[in-house]
Amino acid sequence: MEESARDVLRIRECPTLQRGILVMALTGWMDGGDVSTGTVQRLVDLLGARPVADIDAEPFFLYNFPGSMELAALFRPHIKIEDGLVAALDMPSNTFYYHEPAKLLFFLGKEPNLNWRGFGNAIIDFSHRVGIGRIVFVGSFGGAVPHTREPRLYVTCSDASLLPEMERYGLRRTGYEGPGSFTSYLLTRAPAASLEMTSLVAEIPGYLQGRNPMSIEAVTRRLAKILQLPLDLQTLRAESTEWELKVSKVVGKDKDMAKTVRQLEEAYDNELLKQESGES
Repeated sequence: MEESARDVLRIRECPTLQRGILVMALTGWMDGGDVSTGTVQRLVDLLGARPVADIDAEPFFLYNFPGSMELAALFRPHIKIEDGLVAALDMPSNTFYYHEPAKLLFFLGKEPNLNWRGFGNAIIDFSHRVGIGRIVFVGSFGGAVPHTREPRLYVTCSDASLLPEMERYGLRRTGYEGPGSFTSYLLTRAPAASLEMTSLVAEIPGYLQGRNPMSIEAVTRRLAKILQLPLDLQTLRAESTEWELKVSKVVGKDKDMAKTVRQLEEAYDNELLKQESGES
């Protein structure tokens, strides 16, 4: 039996906002390079946002899946055992954070395996209780952007009236057909819930794995501008520069990869020149 939003919501504090903004990140489908969770976690840390509520994970996630060990490992919680004792068990968490000075709510969670409607109900229910007017999701996908260039940023909106506003921040309109995400599902539910929703997604290098500080920095900077947050991003810039130099050093040792990156750079720069000439 499907659990109601109130059954799975665990509220410690319920802030009161007027047309507030909820910034959302999810691990999983659209978190390549840790851009989704990395960006929002950085904002939570920089702003000192405090946890105010969470969604019970139990009804929404698979902890095991029939099949090979490699497949099952994708679903099982990560565990750490030291000297014969369990030191850590990493169960899924879905937490809302609040930053009072900026009147911002943040959500850091995991894309649900099960019951998308129930998980969406919980997010919408808490948004209504707090007084949220807009949800902003941050994510990423692997594409043809070289690691030496800034990621291209795309936007999908729940309503056409939001597109011109987002385009003023240099965001391109998304064009996509294929497997959907929970975020896309939530976008379709936003209008009926009297919520505006935008999905800001970065195109990051598809040939790299692991955390991508350069893309996290670029998305954090753009998001800070949209949210009008005066943030000191110096540490992010330093981490981004160091990461780019390390990756370039590794790529330089592989002739085929170096050739591929040069081709991506050329295509990226040509597209930028074409765009700039068209605007002028």
